[in-house]
Amino acid sequence: MENNQKQAQVGGEDSRRGFIKKASTAAAVVASSNIVKTPVYGQNQAPSTGRVIGANDRVNVGYIGVGGQGQAHVRSMKGHKGESNLAQVAVCDVSQSRMDQAQNIIGEKVAQYEDHRKLLEDKNIDAVCVATVDHWHTICSVDAMNSGKDVYCEKPMTRYLTEAWQIQDACKRTGRLIQVGSQGCSARKYHKAAEIIQSGMIGPLVMGTTSYMRNNPKGEWNYTIQDWATPDDMNWEHWLGGVNKKIPFNADHYFRWRKYYPYCAGLLGDLLPHLLHPYMLATGAPEYPARVVSLGNKALRTDKNTPGTYERDVDENVQAIIEFPSGFNLVVASSTVNERNFNESIRGHHGTLMMGGLGSVKIELIPERKFSDEVDAEVFDDLLPGEAISHHEKNWIECIRTREQPNCGIDLAVKVQTVISLAEMSDRLNIMCVYDEKTRKITTGDGKEIKPITYGTMDLS
Repeated sequence: MENNQKQAQVGGEDSRRGFIKKASTAAAVVASSNIVKTPVYGQNQAPSTGRVIGANDRVNVGYIGVGGQGQAHVRSMKGHKGESNLAQVAVCDVSQSRMDQAQNIIGEKVAQYEDHRKLLEDKNIDAVCVATVDHWHTICSVDAMNSGKDVYCEKPMTRYLTEAWQIQDACKRTGRLIQVGSQGCSARKYHKAAEIIQSGMIGPLVMGTTSYMRNNPKGEWNYTIQDWATPDDMNWEHWLGGVNKKIPFNADHYFRWRKYYPYCAGLLGDLLPHLLHPYMLATGAPEYPARVVSLGNKALRTDKNTPGTYERDVDENVQAIIEFPSGFNLVVASSTVNERNFNESIRGHHGTLMMGGLGSVKIELIPERKFSDEVDAEVFDDLLPGEAISHHEKNWIECIRTREQPNCGIDLAVKVQTVISLAEMSDRLNIMCVYDEKTRKITTGDGKEIKPITYGTMDLS
């Protein structure tokens, strides 16, 4: 058992040798930048315009990826399908069991597809909810937009930065909408903060602090492995998709994929998007990052407390500092080994907004002492709705009809993904990432250009 695990494990010591070697890593990636394998989607496919949906028309929704989060969306949309005037018409997954589970939640027979492209051929489907493993987000989203369908894509929007550019280009080319699933963006609190900040009430922005902390002694994301998950139940090769590190069927990787770099950036890709999207929205004028530095570790190695699983590739503890061109700095942290959060704030030259943390519906404005004659202390409470998937889904459905940009649309999402991707590069390559939004170039602190990491750049990719 132990030997088999070591052979199958993505993240063993032998597989780390090569690229991941402290100071030599960055130079190795620069040298190998001409051999990366970045999938390119939809370049030769003429986009479809899709159906024009009127204010009273029903929106037909299909689901691509109906694992845990996908089924959460199936349940949530079923709960408000009457008021949103939507129909749940199709599901797609590599696992037959997952599709059957989703159909049972819907409560009636729906079309089932193993391949998302077959689902997208159905012209009766107006929009899709993409809740696959992260490395499938881009191909499913771009293919959907090229098929004339609007997209709700779970966070993070993409696995790698170059894919974010592909989604951005697809939105522009097709005119379709994407809503990224960071539901805090549909919470009133962050929109109110944007109003306060843009009014000049707290002065020029200085810095923000926020965190998403957990403490799981048995290792975060070590979800229960279900007996139905077998090679006979699913198309494993299809699930692996474009990842470079191919392995035989492995139920641990299937259920606990957030632990492994080929499929996920860990805390940077799973928990920090819950903060980055709404906090950047709250500035009222989201920016691309100018510089990003991030560091993390897995010093406690909590996976050893869950028998039968492998040690994670990703961090248990990570922090990132993001500098924006305006001079605003954002400090974010996430952990799976300590649950005490930061004091969540957005600080300006004239005052500070205390944001209250995830789930709070209150903001407190505290004037700076030197500006107390100009700025009044104030509490803004009962800022409903709060953070809920259903509010975020409703915003998406409404925008499908109005053609307005949703609360977490492409402009915000691509800037956030840039932060996430640069933070991953900084952490894994032991560098500071400097970003030029006009040229999309990334340089290190000493001015050397470095290509974005993607499929095939590193051993664990």
